[in-house]
Amino acid sequence: MTLGAVETTPPDGELPSDHIADTAEAKQIEGRSLGQIAWARLKKDKIAMISAIVILLIIAMAIFAPLIVKISGFPPDQPNFKDSNGKDLLDTFNGGIPAGGLWGSGMSSEHWLGIEPQNGRDVFARLVYGARASLLVALGGTIVAVVLGTIVGMIAGYFRGWVDGVLGRVMDILLSFPTLLFILALTPVIADRAQATFGIPDNNGLRMGVLIFVLGFFGWAYLARIVRGQTLSIREREFVEAARSLGAGPGYVIFRQILPNLIPTLLVYSTLIIPTYITAEAALSFLGVGVKEPTSSWGRMISDASNWYEGNPLYLFFPGAMLFITVLAFNLLGDSVRDALDPRAGRS
Repeated sequence: MTLGAVETTPPDGELPSDHIADTAEAKQIEGRSLGQIAWARLKKDKIAMISAIVILLIIAMAIFAPLIVKISGFPPDQPNFKDSNGKDLLDTFNGGIPAGGLWGSGMSSEHWLGIEPQNGRDVFARLVYGARASLLVALGGTIVAVVLGTIVGMIAGYFRGWVDGVLGRVMDILLSFPTLLFILALTPVIADRAQATFGIPDNNGLRMGVLIFVLGFFGWAYLARIVRGQTLSIREREFVEAARSLGAGPGYVIFRQILPNLIPTLLVYSTLIIPTYITAEAALSFLGVGVKEPTSSWGRMISDASNWYEGNPLYLFFPGAMLFITVLAFNLLGDSVRDALDPRAGRS
């Protein structure tokens, strides 16, 4: 004790103030997992939160499409020629265009976004149901691509040698294909062959299944390259060496030791590939090899609107805007997830 210092003893049952400060500081520096750090960063990112909310709303719209359309009162495939008062909705003497509404779109209190020319189908109902086909194909294709790319990439990176050489050449071949041209050529061929061989009717369920398979099959090679490179690095780390020295087999090491360390990469890739497949489905439906009538998709609506947009651009605007918003939200969220999972990324 130094001269002049007075030693004070806290009352019984109370902790010294310096102990309380040390405890609070220990709580502040308590270790957090990568997932907790990433989530804390994402919560501070306003763009990420807004994008996530938009995506959740679009997914909810697709899931509850029947309920939403029931509220509006007009199924997506139902022709509407007269309103509730018996008034004609289509001008039969002028090519069947809608009578009235903004720019002759047929907008009214009953048909919120108007009706299509010639058949009078409700645009709002078809827009809501169109989210189902677009998201289903995109999510399904992403799952196929991620599963194939992850498994092939881990096997190539872990075993190396001739296994890596063979799988690497397969990746090179797939990456050299003009993907869009092959999808355009293969989609109707596979659908027709499935119909002839297995007796499956050529309906939109088959078409969407073929699109999911083809998009996923041609999309896994790029991810496999990324996974292979990371697997080559992870397999040399101490915890993998320890597992092998304890007698762990390749299956255990690959799926229990290496795969968990690849999850951040897979999350980022998935959020970035989904918008690519959404636009791919729209392009294929626009070109006539995607979903067929009467099933609605945003690409199908854009294709139909190409016949009417000169007279009324709203038919092209609504599905185009939904496609743009969805793709933009997924891209922004993917960028934010990538930055949040990067330990070197700075955050203000």
